[in-house]
Amino acid sequence: MRRAGQRRTSGLARWARAEWGPLYATVREPLLRRGPRAVPLTLTAVVLTAVLHLAQNQPWGHDVVRQAGGVRAADPLWAALLRTPLSLFVPAPDLPVWGALAQVLCVFCVAEICLGRRRTLTVAYVATLAGTLYARLGLALGPHRPLGLPAADAHVADTGPSAAVVGLAVYVAWRCGAYVTAGAVCAAMAVEVALKENLAGKEHLAALAAVALLCALPAARRRWPYPRRWASRRTSPPAPGPSSGAGGRVSGLPPARP
Repeated sequence: MRRAGQRRTSGLARWARAEWGPLYATVREPLLRRGPRAVPLTLTAVVLTAVLHLAQNQPWGHDVVRQAGGVRAADPLWAALLRTPLSLFVPAPDLPVWGALAQVLCVFCVAEICLGRRRTLTVAYVATLAGTLYARLGLALGPHRPLGLPAADAHVADTGPSAAVVGLAVYVAWRCGAYVTAGAVCAAMAVEVALKENLAGKEHLAALAAVALLCALPAARRRWPYPRRWASRRTSPPAPGPSSGAGGRVSGLPPARP
């Protein structure tokens, strides 16, 4: 019994090292060496989320936050797109803010170290924008179609940082080889929609679909690095013809690369 338990424990430990070992090694060293200075984007996101939460719960700040970063499907599209950058940090007013802050701190921290600040923001905004655009598509389809939404959801606020957190978690897990973790996050979002079918859950699925496309892009680029008509031009030697000047460059063709 004891040996069987030890074997199961050692097997679970090997699996954990294989699943999260590379991710842990990547994150641990910068945090130990630089501390909070290694994740300035994460700290900014946490502080901004906390400030916006406090502001929107004050009589003087509710309308200000709503006009600057509140996104609803009933809003004009141009206004929603202008508010999307700030809407990423506006938490839902009816949910515990500490949960949102903890999610932003953990997921943004890991993503910023593994991906860099620019790619972290790109993935976060792609996930948020996918949820925003899905809400409009769902309302256009109507409640009686598979991806449709009821008309009442037009006045429900978008997910805030949660869509970005979900998208970043899956993207980082996939890039670091933690495929079981990525699948578990996707499964959890699907279960959320099955148990409680609401706008936030469906926007999370839309964010996951957008992130799945981002994950597939590197493989697509490796398979088709450029259109075939350019491939034949790059691999074929230039046809003989009149020179256009020094260096023997043929007119109408790009210069040969060494």
